Amino acid sequence: MGEVSDVVRTGRKFHQVLSGAREVFMADGFEGASVDDIARAAGVSKATLYSYFPDKRILFIEVVTNECNLMAERALNELDASRPPREVLTTAAHHILSSLLSEFSQRIFRIVLAERERFPELGSAFYACGPEMGTRRLSEYLAEAVAQGSLVIDDIPMAAEQFSELCKARLWVRAMFGVQNRFSEAEIDEVARNAVDMFMSRYGA
Repeated sequence: MGEVSDVVRTGRKFHQVLSGAREVFMADGFEGASVDDIARAAGVSKATLYSYFPDKRILFIEVVTNECNLMAERALNELDASRPPREVLTTAAHHILSSLLSEFSQRIFRIVLAERERFPELGSAFYACGPEMGTRRLSEYLAEAVAQGSLVIDDIPMAAEQFSELCKARLWVRAMFGVQNRFSEAEIDEVARNAVDMFMSRYGA
């Protein structure tokens, strides 16, 4: 993972490389994605690509990390911790569901599972910038709510993970097994509402 932290994230073609890699990984998976195809999709030479990412694994991890950070940033921009917990958690549930059910998340999850034995660092990276980061940021909000007296929680990290798991009810497993790939707002609203209801019944002040 030290190699990932050493990536140079500057230069006008850095984001071109990320965009091209995202496109190819999504279409061909990790194993099927070739450096030639990524360079072509990014509109750069192989030399330029290698100057940023000398290893395909590092590039894949960077693509996943960047996408997760963008999703988290969008979610955080819409969370207003001053609102009542039920409102905040409902917004959070919708963002969690949007992330879980997105085409990107579903495909990356399958790629990581397929490659986990050969390249376990891919799974570690996906976990760190996805579920782990989400739990940490949700925990930060829950800690504020507890301090304000609007929630009563003894084990905040556990409660954060429980909330995320509640948001996986029904729809996520259908998506993962390919049983369903389109989800209506009504379906998402129902899962979000039930997740918040159950969470508040356990931790509401």
